[in-house]
Amino acid sequence: MRPLRYSINVTLDGCVHHEAGVAPDEELMRFWTEETGRADVLLLGRVTYRMMEEAWRLPADGAWPGWMSAWEVPFAEVYDAKPKIVVSSTLGSVDWNAELLRGDVVEEVRRLKEQPGRGLSVGGVTLPLALAGAGLVDEYVLVVHPVVAGHGPRLLEGLDGLVRLEEVGRRSFASGTVACTFRPA
Repeated sequence: MRPLRYSINVTLDGCVHHEAGVAPDEELMRFWTEETGRADVLLLGRVTYRMMEEAWRLPADGAWPGWMSAWEVPFAEVYDAKPKIVVSSTLGSVDWNAELLRGDVVEEVRRLKEQPGRGLSVGGVTLPLALAGAGLVDEYVLVVHPVVAGHGPRLLEGLDGLVRLEEVGRRSFASGTVACTFRPA
């Protein structure tokens, strides 16, 4: 059975918006490259799919954009190549190594977890909330940045019920950011 990992950047006040001042530096980008590499498949909601595609899809000309630092390229290469499953009731189609998942998301993710492999990875806001609420998240990788956003969507805001977790790993970075890994207790 493949584990489902929820990995996300989060501020001290729980904000998970990608523009909340949590852009990774070179050290943290290496961490995200390793983390993404641990998954067989990336599960994405519509919003995350479009956002990540805009930033990390290899352009048609085969050259990474000029804004991208050399230390971001390994992450881009890993993310671009990964198979993706996109959960959306509004998208008509997807590409970029992706397939569209419609219907009962909880049942489909249960089915995906039963397949052999190293793991599934989910990020974003809405989809992880549904999966955590159904008890399907096996590991939470929270990359906590020393920033207070004061606004924006909050980590698993709206979750029904308490989820008790135990810490199984911690990694500190020179920036003061800390990656904490938890599993359901």
